[in-house]
Amino acid sequence: MTIQRCGWANSGELEMAYHDSEWGVPLHNDRKLFEFLILEGAQAGLSWSTILKKRAGYAQAFDEFDARKIADYDEDKYQELLANPGIVRNRLKIQAAIQNARVFLQLQEQYGSFDAFIWQFVNNKPIQNARQTGQMLPAKTEVSDAMSKELKRLGFAFVGSTICYAFMQAVGMVNDHTIDCFRWAEGQNGHRGIVGTGEHTLSMVITLGDGDHKGTPLQ
Repeated sequence: MTIQRCGWANSGELEMAYHDSEWGVPLHNDRKLFEFLILEGAQAGLSWSTILKKRAGYAQAFDEFDARKIADYDEDKYQELLANPGIVRNRLKIQAAIQNARVFLQLQEQYGSFDAFIWQFVNNKPIQNARQTGQMLPAKTEVSDAMSKELKRLGFAFVGSTICYAFMQAVGMVNDHTIDCFRWAEGQNGHRGIVGTGEHTLSMVITLGDGDHKGTPLQ
């Protein structure tokens, strides 16, 4: 029996493994959430396959995505990252990762966790979609617009609406598996994978905004 997957997952072994075990699984671990914040920002203008191939390099270069360590990076570390072939050597993206770590820590202090903050945008429950095909996936939505606007206001960089929607897809804030994919039904049934660490019951009023940074959405 052939396993049906989202079309993009059949492009390579890395993509297939990522799709089957991570993409769309509701994620509530702050370090993993920060990892995807960095990786989705790094993807802007590139393919997700490129980022998956460099993922291990990112983990090594950015201290396993420890926001406290990254927030303390100095000029020497910044220059080291610029010379590291294991990551995307883009000055703005590297600067954004360091800046985002500092704002990330502020939100952890304010909300108790970044998880508690970010999941408010979907009222702490994944949005369940029923996409017939991958071509039906949007680049952004009103929710990602609102998330982008608020993250920018707080001081985050490389968080345009397209990037925010790709982040939402990755961390399970939205189930965008196509309905013929075996993972879609798991999402409908509340499959959580192995990375969830807690639930939150906060809510927020979503205000609409415009994202201005166009990346390459994961499709």
